[in-house]
Amino acid sequence: MSTAPLEHVDPGMRPSCTPHRRVRHELRDAVAVMAFSAATSCALAGLLTLVVRVGG
Repeated sequence: MSTAPLEHVDPGMRPSCTPHRRVRHELRDAVAVMAFSAATSCALAGLLTLVVRVGG
């Protein structure tokens, strides 16, 4: 077992607490994409409904 301080260890080998944070950020991004997609779909459906009612 090595007794070298963590500053001298390869950064890829350091224990890290960031995976949980990364998953949380990915989840936040996924929710934002889903919300944007839902809002865009509703806006497009509303616009098409308005065009059909006014034009027809």
